[in-house]
This record gives sequence, structure tokens and C-alpha cells, in this order.
Amino acid sequence: MTGTDAETAVLIVGGGPVGLTARALLERWGVSTLLVERHRALSPLPRSRLVNVRSMEIFRQLGLAADVTSRAFAPRYGRIRFRDTLRDGDFATAAMIGVNEPVPESPEIGAVTSQDRLEPVLLAAARAPVRFGVELLGLTERPDGIVAELADRERGETTRVRTRHLLAADGANSTVRELLGIGTTGPGAMRGFTTVVFDADLDAWCARQPAGVYFTAHGLFAPLYPEGGWAWFAPTPEDPDHADWPGLVARALGPGPETRVDVLRVGHWVMNGFVAERFRHGGALLAGDAAHAIPIVGGLGMNAGIADAHNLCWKLAGVLQGWAGPRLLETYETERHPVARRTLDQAVANTRLMLQVQHRRRDQHAAGDPTAPFELPWSERYFAQLGLVLGVAYRSPAVLPDDATTLEPPDPGTNYVPTPEPGRRMPHLPLPDGRSTLDALGEWFTLFSPEPDRWAPPTAAPWPLRVEPLRPEPAEHLGLGSHGALLVRPDGHIAARWDDRPANDAALADALAAITRRVAAPKR
Repeated sequence: MTGTDAETAVLIVGGGPVGLTARALLERWGVSTLLVERHRALSPLPRSRLVNVRSMEIFRQLGLAADVTSRAFAPRYGRIRFRDTLRDGDFATAAMIGVNEPVPESPEIGAVTSQDRLEPVLLAAARAPVRFGVELLGLTERPDGIVAELADRERGETTRVRTRHLLAADGANSTVRELLGIGTTGPGAMRGFTTVVFDADLDAWCARQPAGVYFTAHGLFAPLYPEGGWAWFAPTPEDPDHADWPGLVARALGPGPETRVDVLRVGHWVMNGFVAERFRHGGALLAGDAAHAIPIVGGLGMNAGIADAHNLCWKLAGVLQGWAGPRLLETYETERHPVARRTLDQAVANTRLMLQVQHRRRDQHAAGDPTAPFELPWSERYFAQLGLVLGVAYRSPAVLPDDATTLEPPDPGTNYVPTPEPGRRMPHLPLPDGRSTLDALGEWFTLFSPEPDRWAPPTAAPWPLRVEPLRPEPAEHLGLGSHGALLVRPDGHIAARWDDRPANDAALADALAAITRRVAAPKR
């Protein structure tokens, strides 16, 4: 049976955190969407475990941060502990900076929470239609958009959907990426892993030393929910269909009293590491794991995908609503592809350092001195990674550099220094009414200036724009003169900067036109 044709502005393929975030963002812009997910429901597996501080800022913009935090662990769980077995004491530990306690660079704090607790919050954040159990079979590109063929396996129906743009958030084994013939670069499939979700009373070894992850020689253990539950992550055995999962988990816990292990579910998956060669093909755009599969160490993959959606959705809205030119979408790949490469490199480095921990610990045991002080192969701030998640610097036609703008994005490292430079995330500063500068951002461009009357929105301008007054102190902190201004994009990145009074009254309109690709960039 073939259903009647449907139409939507954006078809989102994939109902994980990235697709659901894109759906919520686009609904805020008034863009019609349809999300299809081949599974019949949200995933019951915990999967990703960390929502970093930048993702929490995005969820704050959507009004979701408090709901995410209410379902998450307390900040004291923002720590990783290293043990020989779960029943042993720590031989080392490290804080997850920006998760274990607030940082002055942000109004938000990251959260340790399971993906199966995050996804229902994101699903409830928008009313746009979602169709579970629906799989993409094929797509045809046309001059005015894409026609996607969808199959509802349960109903035995196929439907054609016409859409202006298709957003592929369908995971590392992306059907969309395969249909478009987009290749990948990187290590590829690295190893098969199994996640075992189980119940057991482990308070005697963990309650007084909480952590988001316990890294042992026999796999990773992670508490799942504040009220209870555990997950064990380990390499998949040779014959997983006949494995004694309760016995394997019990042995992995280490020697000690018999502990009852109730296995609730088991999931097998492959850890991938790659970046797609392209993030766009015509009207189709890749985001999240479809664009870049990131190894799990460091909790970077899902968060990078959420940042993809934040970067992309305002651009899609601008093109669809006519206040941006079609070429604005070219800046999505220009800006996010280098970030994906750096994120993959960081995750691979994280994995190597974790292996170093194992090797050093084995050497310590071999030397007969397991109680000697253990030195981790990184500084305490290694797990901060704030430079990677807050220090992103975009370089594209959607950013107008000034004379002081660094030409090349810096190596983010582990530290983050707030910088009011075009391309960078707007620094967090308090406003007179107690809000953060980040709270002034939304579905619009925001212009911050100590002289707001001087920067009135251009008459009959098509762009969504709000002007936010700055007091002298934060203006000085941002390096602005009494007549200067910062123009910030809807995704929170600075688009243009005027240290003081611009050369002419058309400067703001010219900048917005250039940034949104409605006209050629003005001559400098």
C-alpha cells in the first residue's frame, strides 16, 4: 500500500538526541518538521552518559536545562575513578571540570545523566510530528528539494514525503549518508562492545565515593539513575548469544561477597571513529554521528552533535523564511567540519591515555608495588576539555573578522579563556537584571552595546534582531568603547564587532546582509 504524499519544510531522519534537539530548535523558529525514527520507540539503553556545559547552555536556551538537571546525578558524580576492580579502592581519580561543580565561564553546569533520561525531555520539548517505526528507503533530489520514500514496517505502508531539506541524524551507520554516497575518513569501526544494564546492591563500594564512571581492568561501570541501576560496558565476547551475562558481570565486579546481579537488558554496539568527507549534499545535511562518529572516552560525541544542530538550525530557518540566502548553508560544513576533526582527534587521544592508565597499572602490579602512588598521564584539568566545547572559533563568511581576529582557529587544549572575538562563543557576563549575556540570545541576532539607541534595528529589515544594553563595566570587559557593539548570532557566536562608532549608519545592515549571505560581503 502506498500512502498519499506529505510535505514538510525539513524532514529529520533519526530520533536520538541530535534529531530531537533539531526538532525543538526548528519549532522555535516556526519551521515545520517531520521526524522519522526506524525504531519503534526511544532507546531503552543508557548510551551517552554526559551532557557537557555547552549542551546545557543550548538546553537553557530551549528552557530545558532545569528539567535535564532534575533527572541527573548530583554534581559530586562528575568524577571518574580508577580501580583494579569495582570492589577495590581508587588508585587514581579525576574530576570532570564543568560537571563536578560550576565554572565561572558559564551560567550552567554539565550533567551526568543517561541518554534514556535525556531523550524524553527532548521529545516533549516540541509538538512537531514524530513517526516511530518508520524507515527511510530512498530519496530523490529535485531542483526544489527532496522526495523521500518512507516505509512503516508495522502498517505495511510506504509514503513519499516532499521536503525542502533533509537533516540526517540517523547515526554512525547512516542510511542517508550511504544513499548520498558520502565517504568517511578516520579509523572506522574500532571494536565491538556490549552494554549490560543490571540491578545490584553496590553501595558498600560506591556510595561514599560516587562517580559517573568507574574505570576498571574488567570494563567500565556506571551508575544509571539517582534512584538506582547500573551499566557495565565491556568488549563483546566471542559468542554473545550464549554468554552468561549475570556471571560475567559478577566476575567483573571482583573478588568478594556474592552479589546478586539482575540483568535487565543487553545491547551490542560498535565503537566507530570517523568524520564524513562532506556534511552536505544538495538539500540534505548530516549531523551528529551521521557526520562524525566519536569514540566514547570523554563523552564528546553526542555533545558535538547537539552543537551541530545549534549551528545548523538557525541557518535553515533563515533560508526557508527568506531572511538569509541559500549560500548560508555552505557555512555549516565550513564551520563544523574542522570542529569534528578536532573532536575526533581529542577522543582518540583520550582513548590512548586511558590505555596508558591500564598499562601503567599493570606495570605497577608486575613490580610488586600496587599501593605506591599512581600518577595519571594527564593533569587534573585534562577532563575539563572546556577549550574544546566552549572555545570553538568559527571561520566562515558567516563571521566578519575585525583587525584583531585570529586568522586560524587556535588549538583548543584543555583550558578556555573567554574572548569577545568574531567567531567565538559570546562570553558569559552578568547583565543588570541578573541574567547572563547568554540569556539574551534566542531566535534572533542580538546586538550588545552600551549605546543601544545608536544601534536601532534597520528600518524594515528582514532579519530578526534585538538590541541589548550593556553597562560600562561589562562593555569594558568586552573591550568595547562607549559607542561600540557586538553582533551575536542565534547560535551564540559573535558575528561582527565594532570597538567604537562605525564608519556609517548602514554598518549594521551591511553586516547582517553579509553574514546571512543575502548580498556579497561589503568591501573593507
